[in-house]
Amino acid sequence: MKQVTVGKNDAGQRLDKFLTKTFRSLPMSLMYRAIRRKDIKINGKRCEISTRLTEGDIVTLYLPDDALETAPPVYEFMHASKKLDIVYEDAQMMLLNKPVGLLVHPDDREFGDTLIFRVQRYLYEKGQYDPKAENNFTPALVNRIDRNTEGIVIAAKTAAALRILNERLKNREIQKYYLCLVHGTMPKDEDTLTGFLEKNSDQNRVYISDRQTGDASRTIATRYRVLEAHDGLSLLEIHLLTGRTHQIRAHLASIGHPLLGDGKYGTNAINKGTGFTHQALCSYRLKFEFSTPAEELDYLNGREFILQNVGFAENFHSGHITVPESNPRPEKPIFGKRYTKSAKKPEKTRKK
Repeated sequence: MKQVTVGKNDAGQRLDKFLTKTFRSLPMSLMYRAIRRKDIKINGKRCEISTRLTEGDIVTLYLPDDALETAPPVYEFMHASKKLDIVYEDAQMMLLNKPVGLLVHPDDREFGDTLIFRVQRYLYEKGQYDPKAENNFTPALVNRIDRNTEGIVIAAKTAAALRILNERLKNREIQKYYLCLVHGTMPKDEDTLTGFLEKNSDQNRVYISDRQTGDASRTIATRYRVLEAHDGLSLLEIHLLTGRTHQIRAHLASIGHPLLGDGKYGTNAINKGTGFTHQALCSYRLKFEFSTPAEELDYLNGREFILQNVGFAENFHSGHITVPESNPRPEKPIFGKRYTKSAKKPEKTRKK
């Protein structure tokens, strides 16, 4: 026999989902049979597969111990660095300033030190996160930015906060603003760019077009405002109206204004001698604009958070960033041609 007490972050789940996450060795067929035979009970009473759990419920399982084995805890996050730049923190969530070069989540090249592991280690050592007390939930990130993009990332400390923030982000009730440096002078002081973006996972890049190119093609909207322009560069504030992969980098490059330092959507030749080997892009401003009550997070509505000192913006304003005159100028690609998959060339026909 084994008893498990349902915690706050597991409340609201179906019984079967809770059990499969908690006891990895429990066969599904055995679980369903045990529920039918009353070998699994909630608060000493019969339950159903679809029963929703509430905080404080006691789940009792009259099953063999080998079916209820749990792996010994291995806390990968303890290998992460303790460095964490916290912009804001309360009992529900955190805002972190992610530095350039740090991944938000593990991938096949980097597993030990990522932003989410730093957050989990911080909360664990602070006593606000105990993996043994949580059956399923772990602190998680709500949004993500590229490895070589810096700026604000949202982290949720509780399951309720994660659910609410994910919903608000999906409904565009969290406004995200970026600072970036681009090559050239923008055609207007401010404008909203629209188009279609298609992701190519094999190439780890996206393609922009002025028309829909297929089922995988997604609409995008990028609003920019010029803050300052000189020495062949422009400092822009970007309001991200849609949040697609590499959207800002690819969208601005598609109209002939690639980001300074971006070798993927620009070229290394135009960045030579500038000191930038990665894109000059920072998620510097976040505003919560909830259109409906946000439950536990309603106190965030109307609040705005801004990073005051963005390195490349400060250096550009003081005249410390310039583009050598000898560098080639960015090309002016035809919208939807250079940055989309080219069509097959027609086969040549032989003269008879």
